[in-house]
Amino acid sequence: MSGLRQYQRRAIDELYQWFDQNNAGNPCIVMPTGSGKSHIVAALCKEALQQWPETQILMLTHVKELIEQNAQKMLEHWPEAPLGIYSASIGIKRLDSITFAGIQSVWRKVALLGHVDLIIIDECHLVSHRDEGTYRKLINALKVINPYLRVIGLTATPYRLGHGLITDDGALFSALIEPVGIEELVFKGFLAPLKSKLTKEKLDVSGVKKRGGDFVEHELQAAVNKPQKTAAVVEEVIGLAGDRRAWLFFCSGVEHAFAVRDELRGRGISAETIYGETPKREREEIIAEYRAGKIRALTNANVLTTGFDYPNIDLIVMLRPTMSPTLYMQMAGRGMRPKSHTDHCLVLDFAGVVETHGPVTAVNPPKKAGAGNGEAPVKVCPECNELVPISTKECPACNYQFPAPEEKKFRLRDVDIMGIEGSELEVTAWKWRKHVSRMSGAEMLAVSYYGGLADPPITEYLTVLHGGYAGTKAISLMVDLAEKAGIRPNDLDDYVQAQRSSGRFLEAAVEILNLGIPPTKIIYRRDGKFHRVIRRYWADAERARRAGAIGAVV
Repeated sequence: MSGLRQYQRRAIDELYQWFDQNNAGNPCIVMPTGSGKSHIVAALCKEALQQWPETQILMLTHVKELIEQNAQKMLEHWPEAPLGIYSASIGIKRLDSITFAGIQSVWRKVALLGHVDLIIIDECHLVSHRDEGTYRKLINALKVINPYLRVIGLTATPYRLGHGLITDDGALFSALIEPVGIEELVFKGFLAPLKSKLTKEKLDVSGVKKRGGDFVEHELQAAVNKPQKTAAVVEEVIGLAGDRRAWLFFCSGVEHAFAVRDELRGRGISAETIYGETPKREREEIIAEYRAGKIRALTNANVLTTGFDYPNIDLIVMLRPTMSPTLYMQMAGRGMRPKSHTDHCLVLDFAGVVETHGPVTAVNPPKKAGAGNGEAPVKVCPECNELVPISTKECPACNYQFPAPEEKKFRLRDVDIMGIEGSELEVTAWKWRKHVSRMSGAEMLAVSYYGGLADPPITEYLTVLHGGYAGTKAISLMVDLAEKAGIRPNDLDDYVQAQRSSGRFLEAAVEILNLGIPPTKIIYRRDGKFHRVIRRYWADAERARRAGAIGAVV
């Protein structure tokens, strides 16, 4: 389909490849907020109907704004699309070959929906891990009618608080497809970066109880909604905001949102509040005036996250402490659309959510409640690069003595919210090799980047033989690096697959990857006792020239 960005087309191609290799299961496409998931949905629907005209597609989500956005993009890509909308909140109930629906409007309408071939779920992290809830009940009922029904999920946050990844045991989804990350989208100008500043004021949540893994809402609001604290926070916001035009406040409750609004008004800032009970027409009027610049600040309580997009938001104020990485990413994501008047969005985090969850480019999924489950974490010996359990005090390979563990909590500094600041290395060469852990025997790929004589090599490890999420991410990175190094994807796949039967998968990968041209520069950060490569830069002309030569060799 024309009009798709390269990474959007890549997402669809990777999805098709996954379906070719898997006769069962349901994949989820993971795309950052603002990357254009609705365009991917439109392309999938159009291509499916053009190839199989009898296909029945049901596009599900939970808020009317997303239904409207997805349907609008569908018509932009395909004006003649056989499109229906079934949503009580929108006031339309019409089915067609492609039906965009609200889950609350259709989950009891199985007989009306009938035979469905494909379900696409936007914000699919809301689907229950257990075999319960409206989404799971509808899917199970529709599978009785069509046992071959498949489900595709889309989300920016593939995890649920208290449950872990949405692909964990018992979940609906069986694989994550991650075609692009925030760093690439920011670097290419498709997303605007966030910048953060340390704030003097901090919200104190000591003593606030937690339920379901997050703070109890009424206790949280009582703890932070203090007149003196609100006045001090607003004063600091005004001092740091400067001439920024569109401010968005995430508050800890309805009363807190109104208190912040009143404090802003008292200091001459035009401000309004939106919460769950705001009448529909009033809410639309407020948002329209906000977009028009007549209202400078919006305060809200648990509303303006999913489905609310205004690109010119240039200041986000976090006054809502949360243990949910999903909520954190939703709040931060409101500021990442490219803007007409500035190149970034400022984030003022009074709630400590960035320190709790880390940079938006490196948020860790939550663990399952009550379990220290999953694989044992590992660390890298700085002397011999041995991978050892995180609790190891002495390296079994070289007897290196690990220092006492440092505080793990992310320490926020100015601009750290993106997690893409780092050191540069001008790369003169790289070396791929097979790495075998002396302790566990685990085999993986390693690539070392070399600079000048005085520069230490920077090494990263790709666990391409690992199963599950870690292995999928490692393979995706390997393919991406190969392509950028001038190795055509088909050449890599053909060469490596030819060696797989002989047990030389890693050796074959090393051989062909070492033919590729290394990046000219990398950006890296120290991550504990080892390094994490954040970005890599290649000279396009040289890469293109080498591609033909590598293809001839393999």
